[in-house]
Amino acid sequence: MGFHVWTRRKALSLLLGVIVMTALTTAGLMALLWAGPQKEEQAVAVFAEDQLTFSVEAVSTSSPTQEQTGEAPGTPESTPPPTDRAFRLEVIRHTPVPEEESKRILIYHSHTWEAFQQVDNDRYEETEKWRTRDDRYNVVAVGEALANQLRALGCSVVHDTTAFEPPDFEQAYVRSLAMLEERLALGEEYDLYIDLHRDAIASNSTLRRTVNIGGVETARFMVLIGKGTGAGFDVKPDWEANLIIAQKITDCMNGMAEDLCREVKVKTGRFNQHIAPRCVLIECGNNLNTLEQVLNGVPYLAEAVVQALEDREE
Repeated sequence: MGFHVWTRRKALSLLLGVIVMTALTTAGLMALLWAGPQKEEQAVAVFAEDQLTFSVEAVSTSSPTQEQTGEAPGTPESTPPPTDRAFRLEVIRHTPVPEEESKRILIYHSHTWEAFQQVDNDRYEETEKWRTRDDRYNVVAVGEALANQLRALGCSVVHDTTAFEPPDFEQAYVRSLAMLEERLALGEEYDLYIDLHRDAIASNSTLRRTVNIGGVETARFMVLIGKGTGAGFDVKPDWEANLIIAQKITDCMNGMAEDLCREVKVKTGRFNQHIAPRCVLIECGNNLNTLEQVLNGVPYLAEAVVQALEDREE
């Protein structure tokens, strides 16, 4: 059996359609049952295929003449009781209802090989400490989980898994920028650009690493915004607009679970956020979190992203 995941907006539209359908059907049938004795009526339903949008029309017709019935005027048999009156139900036209355009999201990873705390029974091969080229264990695995969650919520998602770190880690952002520019040149546009990372902290850090949600240890997240005020950045991002979206994502996640998302961090770097409107960098846990703890938080992040984009339109 297949399942369809509805956004809150679609669910409300569906509920409204059911209410309207019930009310119109009741009104149309009552009009037929209680119509006066001099007319017969036909109920005509107008449906839109695959939608719950329709109307019911009562069409009046003249009563049969004396010649048609062969009965004397004024006799009780010449006027059938209301309960004997018939109605006709048919589809007379198709009225397509335009579907809501899905949000387009690009997920990529400038630091593709960032990985998490090793787990004894499921270890990965390190390229260096807390890094691996194995996409089953690095941030690519988190990006794929996020992409799937967003698709389930009705978004159109492109997940670019290109490894931008090799051969020179210091040039990773230069290579991810080239990818972004190539997509723009091809005419690709997105409602949100997410550069997905994992944070790094020292082993003696006092930073709270997880929150407990219903008994499940879940890594904390953080959204980072670059102002582009550092040296060498001629083209600067619209960081104030990016900050608004970052704050919405943060507030939404913390509304679902207290302290799930750390405060938005604003830095002087650019982080390729000048490439287009609505760019964010999201830190998914840190190097001392396990991959499982990070994946536990991905559904909350996906819901927050969708909510932030919907709030932007209202």
